[in-house]
Amino acid sequence: QVQLVESGGGLVQPGGSLRLSCAASGVGDDDVTVAWHRASPGKQRELLARIRSDGDTWYTDSVLGRFTISRDNAKNSVYLQMNSLKPEDTAVYYCYAIIGGTWTYWGQGTQVTVSS
Repeated sequence: QVQLVESGGGLVQPGGSLRLSCAASGVGDDDVTVAWHRASPGKQRELLARIRSDGDTWYTDSVLGRFTISRDNAKNSVYLQMNSLKPEDTAVYYCYAIIGGTWTYWGQGTQVTVSS
């Protein structure tokens, strides 16, 4: 059974940094694409970044240059390094995995609050 567990959220001041982690279990050696989304009250869930099994990455414009997605296959983990955080980055951040191009899974989310 596949499980995704996010960690690393918290409270940070504007301009600060956080590193989110997404630890996956039960994924085996399948092709896995992982993405980070975020959701905040009154807004649609937003796709932020994704990384394919070959390391190819993509970012939405609002985080390009500030956020970096990476993966450590040996640890079955994907990370989101977030720099230059802004109050509008406040949201619940979710890890999302597509396995074998077919099966999709969500983590439970981790809260990020950017405030002085």
